[in-house]
Amino acid sequence: MKEQISILVEDNTAWQRGFAETKMNHNVKYPSLYQINTRVWLTELSEALGRPATLDDIPDTELDHLAELGFDWIWFLSVWTTGEKSRRISLENPEWRHEFEQTLHNLKDEDIGGSGFAIADYHVHPNLGGDEALKRLRTKLNNRGLRLMLDFVPNHMGPDHPWVQDHPEYFISGAEEDIKNNPQNYTRVNLKESEKIFAYGILISQDGETPCNWIIAIPPPLKQ
Repeated sequence: MKEQISILVEDNTAWQRGFAETKMNHNVKYPSLYQINTRVWLTELSEALGRPATLDDIPDTELDHLAELGFDWIWFLSVWTTGEKSRRISLENPEWRHEFEQTLHNLKDEDIGGSGFAIADYHVHPNLGGDEALKRLRTKLNNRGLRLMLDFVPNHMGPDHPWVQDHPEYFISGAEEDIKNNPQNYTRVNLKESEKIFAYGILISQDGETPCNWIIAIPPPLKQ
């Protein structure tokens, strides 16, 4: 995992270099950013193609259009690998399912993918085409003068992440009293030789607090 963190730090440095290059090469004082919900977009493409779509299936005409609109950065949201455990949390939460049904009236179980921030591994999800597909997409964007942005929230982890088993001490834990009084904010996780209670992340907005299906990790590098 240290190698993963190192790679991500290097990527962040590359992002900063890219930002500077964008300002220098395009004379952009305030670069503009266009965010794409990757999984939603690929779901729509899948329906149009009649088969599962990956990042390789994004039409060149769509990328041309983004460049013509004058954007500098394209943020592909939630491309990382997530696992079945976090998806199952979303499937089994009745309140969330009700909200999903309000958005998609013909909702099916396969439509529920779980949170894109319940990270199981910092590699591109195989269903999206994997790391190589993302590299090819980045090349296509760069050829059009566009920069690629990805989200990296180092303390958001799914219950499938290897740290859960290998380093449970990284996570914010709770007690029986916590899960009894606030079951929406905690979850039980089976470890190799025991069971732990971990705290869910909470999304805070003007509408109040909403528990999420990712758990909070604070690895040593983030404590320094």
